[in-house]
Amino acid sequence: MPTRRDFLFEGARLSATLASLGLSACASSSKGPYPFSLGVASGSPLPDSVILWTRILSDPLNAAATSPVAMTVRWEVAHDEGFGRVLAKGSAAAVPELAHSVHVDVKGLAPGRQYWYRFMLGDAVSPIGRTRTAPAPDSMPGRLRVAVASCQHWDFGSYAAHRHIAAAAPDLVAFLGDYIYEWGAYQLQHPSRAVRTDESYTLEDYRKRHAQYKSDPDLQAAHRAAPWIVTWDDHEVANDYAGLRDERLAADFAQRRAAAYQAFYEHMPLRLPHIGRDGFGAVPLFQRYDWGRLARLHVLDNRQYRSPQACTKSATRGGSNAVFARACEALRDPHRTMLGSAQEAWLEAGLANSRAKWNILAQQTLMAQSSSVPVLKPGDGRFWTDGWDGYPAARRRLLESILRQGAHNPLVLGGDVHTFYAASLRPDFSRPVTKQNPEMATEFVGTSITSGSRPQERTLAQMENNPHMLYGRSDKRGFMLLEVTPKATVTRFLGLDDVRDAQSGVDELAVFRVADGVVGAQRIA
Repeated sequence: MPTRRDFLFEGARLSATLASLGLSACASSSKGPYPFSLGVASGSPLPDSVILWTRILSDPLNAAATSPVAMTVRWEVAHDEGFGRVLAKGSAAAVPELAHSVHVDVKGLAPGRQYWYRFMLGDAVSPIGRTRTAPAPDSMPGRLRVAVASCQHWDFGSYAAHRHIAAAAPDLVAFLGDYIYEWGAYQLQHPSRAVRTDESYTLEDYRKRHAQYKSDPDLQAAHRAAPWIVTWDDHEVANDYAGLRDERLAADFAQRRAAAYQAFYEHMPLRLPHIGRDGFGAVPLFQRYDWGRLARLHVLDNRQYRSPQACTKSATRGGSNAVFARACEALRDPHRTMLGSAQEAWLEAGLANSRAKWNILAQQTLMAQSSSVPVLKPGDGRFWTDGWDGYPAARRRLLESILRQGAHNPLVLGGDVHTFYAASLRPDFSRPVTKQNPEMATEFVGTSITSGSRPQERTLAQMENNPHMLYGRSDKRGFMLLEVTPKATVTRFLGLDDVRDAQSGVDELAVFRVADGVVGAQRIA
């Protein structure tokens, strides 16, 4: 007997089928309020295709106002912003089982080209978005411009950073997690202060939270400006969760995580994941994108498959802790994992067969060791267990894999810690740099879009304890802008003047250059 879950996934496949065939069998009326209140987005670009996204919703905080029936949404892709030269068009089903979201995988596009797109429902026309395809596989593009962002709690400020991302007109936006936070009042204005209330637990809760965030006009502008590649961190579900365990050790956490994963898919320009019989209980999110032979982006998921955090604060709680390494035997367990064995093998294969000039690991958090006390000899240090410092054996396996596979010009990107960092990486941070333990990659970590951080004085002290850290800035909110060329990658740390001001300006805080074939970053501004 078919279950509701079976119908849900058949609805998703129906939407994809109608999109590809240009067919429709659903209601198409748009009488009433404007249905595109959450804007449009594109993402997951390949040389011949890209995902287009929207969701039919007139009131971001009242999904019940949208009729619970399937609707036919039309779409168009054009060579020009005025839609004088329409290249492709079709129809897709927006079904209530997927919150009337629409994911169109537009195929047959030319590589390395810019396109414009829009949706229509009845007489209503969506905003126009700009997207682009990845370059041809064997080409060597002259440049890739990537904006990198993360951590945008609604209650901690405006989305002025997204206005500046849109103005920068990047080729890609890489969002590295904490797109939503699971708590905060449901309101369409950013408040003057945060109040911990209304935590999300159900599918309806998470849908409402995503709609709240997607309602912001500056975030919508950044989505319209370029295709996005996205991954998640913890707050898309719950703080510090690890695999199927949350801080509360809740017996029903698997259901909560599945609801959050479904809502994430419904609101992101992602290709339909490979869904098993357990539905959104497990979603393989790790992805790989090639920008010709210039860059390969390995997009990781370090939440879904990780081992639980080591040495928690009590036997009745999960989540993170700050521990002295010598006092936490579990940190030395070689079997603990951040990525899971399948993702580790997938990453190693992608590094081994990469022909890219630059291999960029886009993942959630700081990878470089970050001890809050001086490390005078192996085994010293005090570490936060939710980051890579809580999984030192897994970090070493990953970095040794990069070395073993000889991946050209490895760069690691991160977010999560609400601080700009530039750092050098080596497999074993407990030992000095040697020929057997070389500096082998550069890491750039972006600060948060809004979410708060610690005082700058503490960050400076942290850098003194960790000399492989080249730069740290925690008192600014903003984003990173990377310009990748065959000769070098230049990373700019861009900080807002005032995160509470939607009209805030942005300053260039620091600029680093990594030359082709050279390990290590040079500060140039």
